[in-house]
Amino acid sequence: MKDLEIISGRQLESLQPSQASKVQAQVRLVTISEEEAGQRIDNFLLRVYKGVPKSHIYRVLRSGEVRVNKGRIDQTYRLREGDVVRIPPIRVAEKVEQSVPGAEFQILLEDKYLLVIDKPAGIAVHGGSGVSYGVIEQLRASRPDAKFLELVHRLDRDTSGVLLLAKKRTALTNLHEQMRDGLTDKRYLTLVHGDWKNKKQHVKLPLFKYSTPDGERRVRVQADGMPSHTVFNLLKKYEDFALLEAELKTGRTHQIRVHLASSGFAIAGDDKYGDFALNRALLKTEGNRIALKRMFLHAHQITFSHPESGVRVTLKAPLPPECEKFLHGLDQLSSASK
Repeated sequence: MKDLEIISGRQLESLQPSQASKVQAQVRLVTISEEEAGQRIDNFLLRVYKGVPKSHIYRVLRSGEVRVNKGRIDQTYRLREGDVVRIPPIRVAEKVEQSVPGAEFQILLEDKYLLVIDKPAGIAVHGGSGVSYGVIEQLRASRPDAKFLELVHRLDRDTSGVLLLAKKRTALTNLHEQMRDGLTDKRYLTLVHGDWKNKKQHVKLPLFKYSTPDGERRVRVQADGMPSHTVFNLLKKYEDFALLEAELKTGRTHQIRVHLASSGFAIAGDDKYGDFALNRALLKTEGNRIALKRMFLHAHQITFSHPESGVRVTLKAPLPPECEKFLHGLDQLSSASK
């Protein structure tokens, strides 16, 4: 057949937008490699068809035009090594593709299985919800020869610190299993407003995810929510603030932020669950205290078993300079008021 060509999935995913548009006008048979095995067919197609809406992808899947080993499949099918996937042509209105600027970040660890970086605050980990691109897209753009690169977990856009990425699918699934089984240890540093009393405090409040009318993702404490557990350790008290280490026993969306807000202690600079009047005040300098223009939440440490060797690994990301300077200013304010 003149319009049929057998290529690898990685070759297809690595095509430039102009090349990809030509490929979308033809039928392709794609052979799944070891690194591509394990992912759902819908997620695979979303990467193959760059820029095509999800609704269009699911319509094509329902139509039966996408086939695996000549048979029909649904969107939940997980690809296996050696599968031959029929990729049908998709006609979409041509649009200008926004190029993703490649970027590298402070590396805490890198080998052939893992890439661990120190993510700055203010950068999303991935594109979507009004964000054109994030850390993962920038890293892929700066490493065009990387055969596999996926986020192991996520950090909120305004949270800085340790972020794990997998360079092999086996590493990704291994680390996901460790997180699901509670075998990893993730710890954050955060600054809260108020008179924190206890040296160690357990917060166990069920969390429920919902969306606001404008589509924004939010979380609240609700009796039928997911069981959630955070341990907070007091590191230092200031006049009106407390520096805490938060130890995650579960990994729910916005868990630390909502557990603290629901306990009456807003995270400094938290624009979703925090004290908005406080945040406005913190945007202004006061004496030696600099302005705080970010949320004070930093993923400072993670411990896990290396997916290849099984050796326990602990990695730390130092508190960012702007947070250190803010704490130094609080120290000076506290000293001046005595």
